[in-house]
Amino acid sequence: MLFNVELLSRILTLKISNIDVFQLGEKETGAATWAGNAILVKLTTSDGTVGWGEAVPTLRVQPVIQSIKEVARVYTGKDPLDVERNWHEWHRHDFYLPFSFESTTALSSFDIACWDIIGKHFGASLYQLNGGLFRERIRVYANGWYSNCNQPEDFAERAIELQKRGYTALKFDPFGNSYDSITPSKLQVAYERAKAVKEATEGKVEILIEHHGRFNADSAIAIARKFMDLDPLFMEEPVHPESIQQLKKYRATTNLRIALGERIINKEHALQFLSEGIVDYLQADITNIGGVTQARKVASIAEAYGVQMAFHNAFGPIQNAVTLQLDASIPNFLIQESFYDSFPSWKRELIKDATPVVKGYAEVPKKAGLGVEIDEKTLDSHRAEGQESFNPDEPVWVVKGTWRYP
Repeated sequence: MLFNVELLSRILTLKISNIDVFQLGEKETGAATWAGNAILVKLTTSDGTVGWGEAVPTLRVQPVIQSIKEVARVYTGKDPLDVERNWHEWHRHDFYLPFSFESTTALSSFDIACWDIIGKHFGASLYQLNGGLFRERIRVYANGWYSNCNQPEDFAERAIELQKRGYTALKFDPFGNSYDSITPSKLQVAYERAKAVKEATEGKVEILIEHHGRFNADSAIAIARKFMDLDPLFMEEPVHPESIQQLKKYRATTNLRIALGERIINKEHALQFLSEGIVDYLQADITNIGGVTQARKVASIAEAYGVQMAFHNAFGPIQNAVTLQLDASIPNFLIQESFYDSFPSWKRELIKDATPVVKGYAEVPKKAGLGVEIDEKTLDSHRAEGQESFNPDEPVWVVKGTWRYP
């Protein structure tokens, strides 16, 4: 057998030689805070290969950037092909990794960038390195589409627009500024908003109800009973997600399907929800679960429990690209969240609009690695610094202009 000595030498000597962190933001605050920010990580290897990763910015920009700098002390000089060993090396150093969102999202960004490098190094797309192509198109549901919607007719009008563009599923939070509990009158308003979407699209568009994990069990159960006739695909984070007991109560008292998982930060957290039987669709987020390395494991664990994956995907174009790559290769895929058409335009420009949604589906990028290229001009023009903006009258996690009732 003949060996390519030059290729073997490159594999043995490949090292991460440079690490750059990019804090990005809008010059004008036109989008919601979480949507108008991004944190990207650029890894460059000893042979000049570049890989891109992304971390979660939501009201954590500065702590996350500091965590990235800490993780960099472990990854500098390491072989990017050694994803398992590198992950465990940081686990060995960070005593609080199992409980630190800042640490896990920082680590995730490195892992994603390493997989981008691995794909480019071997000339293969990420899906090819993770089991091959299970599906060529990814069905997506739109999120972020209902900014500033207030009246039921506002939701209906916007939903019709999305249906005309080919979307077959829409997710939205109709609960205004209710928190922990909800009054009967506000529950009626929320129901009318959801009903308006259902009726305007003539039942041909599935509705997914976002709770943002802000209700106690009794209020969430009242919501479920009210919404039963609308037959939502799922109820997302119906109760405070840290409360296993309240989730059990919700499960035992309702028949609607439960989706959750965007806030879990390791496979052990995922296993707890799965083993308790309190989740129908798992929404792990690749940018905080530990990157591709851990997300693939979580998807396999979920498959063993007969649970389908609907990855959380709300932040930026690198996250979107890597998520589509995994969607393409796992067998237990349900549907993919997409903010792509609701992104600030610069986020689409950042990857040269490489992952558009066409008639409700996203094509899987076929180029090596994550399948997308960064536009350096857009990157430079949206550099930011300091803390992100803070609005005391509207939580950072809501779609802009929806923290209210008529």
